[in-house]
Amino acid sequence: MVSATQSTTELPSGQEWKEVLEQILPPQGEWSEEEYLVLTDHRNRLVEFTDGCLEVLPMPTDKHQSVLQFLFLAFFRLVQPRGGKVHFAPLRLRIRPGKFREPDLLLLLSAADSRRQNRFWLGADLALEVVSEEKPERDLVDKRGDYAEAHVPEYWIVNPQTETITVLRLRGDAYEEAGIHRRGESAASMLLPDFSIAVAAVFDAD
Repeated sequence: MVSATQSTTELPSGQEWKEVLEQILPPQGEWSEEEYLVLTDHRNRLVEFTDGCLEVLPMPTDKHQSVLQFLFLAFFRLVQPRGGKVHFAPLRLRIRPGKFREPDLLLLLSAADSRRQNRFWLGADLALEVVSEEKPERDLVDKRGDYAEAHVPEYWIVNPQTETITVLRLRGDAYEEAGIHRRGESAASMLLPDFSIAVAAVFDAD
């Protein structure tokens, strides 16, 4: 007589799965752009790509999503009726061949802009990141350089840890600070002169 335990098929352990995947998937540094695109076409985790290497981003927190939702709706109410387009993550932005980022928010002044591709965008007029607690320098430093490289005219850094909103505008090949805004102040866009938002309202979003 065969017991229930004996008849049950044993699933591979976590280590065994890891070894199988290492045999199947390209090693870090050897991913092609198309392999990255295919992978991210079929998964719901945010994954960024730089010259053959993948970086898996942390799962957003409730606070992160509340802040992002508030900002998305504010930009959407202004830009969408004027024929622009605003999207929130996940949506890939191609910085250059071999480099992709997943901004928290992307904006184009015209929905008909040729940079708006279905699989990923080739550029944007504004990018926004809500700073992650897990690795703040990714949004504060790394992506500041990346979005400048992609010639995105305006970059917003929304930092829940310091409760500041930094608005950067592109000058040549680098960003300069248009303003660092705190509670009691409003953050204003250089790209959209009639858009401003109270900093306190952003960080009190629930």
